[in-house]
Formats: sequence, C-alpha cells, structure tokens
Amino acid sequence: MSINYDAYETVVGLEVHAQLLTQSKLFCGDSTAFGSEPNTHVSPITLAHPGTLPKMNKKAIELAIKMGLACHSEIVKENYFARKNYFYPDLPKGYQLSQHTTPICKNGYITIKIKDSEKEIRLNRIHIEEDAGKSLHDVDEKYSSVDFNRAGVPLIEIVSEPDIRSGEEAYVYLSELRKLVRYLEICDGNMEEGSLRCDANISVRKKGDARLGTKAEIKNLNSIRHVKRAIEFESKRMIGMLEEGLELTQQTRGLDADSGITFSIRDKEDADDYRYFPDPDLTKFFLTDEFIQTVHKTIPALQQERIKKYTTQYQLSEYDASVLTEEKKFSDYFEEIIKSGTKFKSAANWMLGPVKSWLNDNNAEIDQFPLGPQKIAALIQMIEEGKLSFSIASTRVFNELIKNPGATPIELAKERNWLQDSNADAIENLIDQVLNKFPEKVNEYKKGKKGLIGLFVGEVMKLSKGTADPKMTNDILSQKLKS
Repeated sequence: MSINYDAYETVVGLEVHAQLLTQSKLFCGDSTAFGSEPNTHVSPITLAHPGTLPKMNKKAIELAIKMGLACHSEIVKENYFARKNYFYPDLPKGYQLSQHTTPICKNGYITIKIKDSEKEIRLNRIHIEEDAGKSLHDVDEKYSSVDFNRAGVPLIEIVSEPDIRSGEEAYVYLSELRKLVRYLEICDGNMEEGSLRCDANISVRKKGDARLGTKAEIKNLNSIRHVKRAIEFESKRMIGMLEEGLELTQQTRGLDADSGITFSIRDKEDADDYRYFPDPDLTKFFLTDEFIQTVHKTIPALQQERIKKYTTQYQLSEYDASVLTEEKKFSDYFEEIIKSGTKFKSAANWMLGPVKSWLNDNNAEIDQFPLGPQKIAALIQMIEEGKLSFSIASTRVFNELIKNPGATPIELAKERNWLQDSNADAIENLIDQVLNKFPEKVNEYKKGKKGLIGLFVGEVMKLSKGTADPKMTNDILSQKLKS
C-alpha cells in the first residue's frame, strides 16, 4: 500500500522543562548541585515530613520573569501555586507544586530561522514548578531505587502553541531556546544531565484541515536530535494508521533512542485527573512594576543584538558574527580581547581559528580554555608590531602558552628564539643563499614564471626557521629578481 505522506501536515507543540540556576530548591534551602551522592541534598521539607512548610525562593521568580521578558511575554502580577496530585515513587509529597491556573508568563514567542526565512513560534505560557526525584532501575538487581536530590529543584516549563510543522523546525526551535536560557544564565541547558528536558505533543491532519488531530505526547526526550527523530517517526506512524482506516487514541509514549521508534506507555490523562487546587500552605505572591523593571535591567544583549553590532560597528561578516555570538561566554571572551584595542577582524580570526580549534579538539567550553583574553590580545599585538609571524604565533607560541598558561607570549618567543627577524641585512643574506641554490628557478622566474616567488619565500622561511619577516622578505626578493 502506497502512503501519500505529502497529503498530511504534522502539528507539534513542545513543553520544555528548564532547571533554574538557583543554589537552593524552590521551597527549601536544600542544595540544587548536580552529581552528588543520592539522597544527600534532602531535608524534612524535601521528603514531605508531616508538619513541614514550604518557603518560596525569590531567585526562581526572578529567573522566570527574565525568561518571560526575553520571550516578549506578558508578566502576570498575581500568582499562586496549585497542587498537581498524582502518585509515583519519586514524588515524595504525592503531589507536585505547579502554577496551573496562573502561569507567571503568558503568551510571547521565540523567532526561528529556517533556511532564509524567519518564523515566530508562539508561546502559550511559561510557569514555575518543582521537579520530581529520579527513579533508578540499574543500581540494584532486585529493586528500583529512588534519589530525591532532584525533588524540589525549581523548573520553568515553556509551553509552545502547536506552531511547529516538522522535526527540523522543532530542532531549530529547541536550539534557539537552549541558546536563550544560556544567554540569560537561567539554565545551563545541559540535556545530558537533565537540566533541559522536552515533551513533544504530536498530531497529524490533512493539509487544509483546521482541526487538530488526536495527539500523542512523547515524554522525557533528553536531546534535541531525539526530539527531531521522535517527531519524524511518530508523524509517519500516525499517517500510516489513518491511511489504513485505524483510529488514533490519545497516548503518552516514549522513544527508544537506539532504534528511533516510539512506544506506548499509557493512555493520556486529562487535567481533571490531577485534581488541581491552590496549595493551602503557600500564600499568593504579587509582582510590582518596579520589581519587574529591576529584573528587566539584568537581561544582557542577546544574539541578534550582538550580530547587528558586530556587522555594523565592527564590520565583520554575517557568518563571523553569527559564530562568535552562538554562545554568550564565547562572545564575552571576544569582547574582552577587543577592549585592549585589538583590531576586530584580527580578534575574530583568532577566536574562530586557533581558539575554536582547541575547544573543538578538547570538547571544551570557552570557560575551560586555559588562556585569558589578555594573552590572546598580547599575541595579536606582537603580530601587528611585526615581532611574530602569524604562523609562529598561532602554532608554536600558542601551543606553548597552553602548556604554560602563566608565561607571557613575549617571554616564550624570546626564550625559544621565535621573534621575527626584521633585520634587512640578515634577510638579504638568506635570500642570496636561496637564489644561489636555485639558479635555474631564478631564470624561469625572469622568463615569466612569477609564481616561483612563493618557492623562494618558503625557502627563506625554512632557513630562518620561520622568523624572517614575510613582507620584508617579499620586498627584498622582488627587488633582487628585477636586476
């Protein structure tokens, strides 16, 4: 049976949970640090002992507002938390505290770029809630275990409208969202550690049909690539069922990461199944215009603003500006280099060349790079002053500095005899040696084979061990070869 997939449209809405970068949990002082021994960041409040009372974390509210403002959302001034009741081993209270009726942020959008066109993915809401613990199924042969370290860690849930139409659009949207939370420094965006998790609501319908189809929710997708694969597989599965005349049921499903196949977990609950009601232990909280404005002032220049600045004020290419601003910390490092007066293009070349190559080779972020911006600025200055060739600076001096971060470029260059030789007499002597070594090539050059100048320069650089000034070498060679 031939299935006409092109007759259908995929409709996707994403629910993204982002762990907020607070030092303590949402309703108590327990640490939120990742990677500690199981059940070491717990207290009577985390474990829901009788008689314990929650206390609101102000920093979590600030970070949620920051995200909402960056997404052009309306900030709701009157807020409260509701109990979302369900029973699961990793939920110590038997309910989760969440903003169901009054999300702190309503509406808004995130702009994505697909090929050469832009599209706004609308947001339904951003709300705050507490995380659950974590069930561990591989630490004991007979029993599942529970780690409550994560229980109570503050989250925001970013819920999009069903505006996404493909796995590719979802991939770009999540990439933009992760970049945004990192720029705002509200979440580290580390999907492998679970600090950013995604549920995908997927349905299909005939093109031109305005009604939404029966949806499946794919839970706990922990990489952007997995989200894309889940959407692509699930939409094909649904279309295949409809084409065969089978009825779709609303389900919660999972993704087998190895095969890329989704599988049914349970029929999907409706909101009524959770028996939401306002939490009696937490009072409402109210946001003032002054408080919201204070948070607004903490929002840094985001990527698009920086790209505009880099292409106009710094005269960099769109490509260079985009790569430099992909990560906020990488962009901040670049800006520290140019504070010393370094030429914008020279700084960009070093960031996108030697620095980025080292980061890629070592699978590292810029905050793990062993050299400070001032060291790179000093290297660039030595090149511009003619003390080092780019080749020597970007390979030998750079590599030695990585091994000895406490050293200075000038110290290393002097110790290793790498300083560029701008002594005309010394360079002329080397040139004479080269021309005497290749008399036949000199004749060929004079007969019109001007490309041989590269051979002569290369030989001079070999004799000087890379220290001869290339420009001076070219100038002297050209004069000698004219005679």
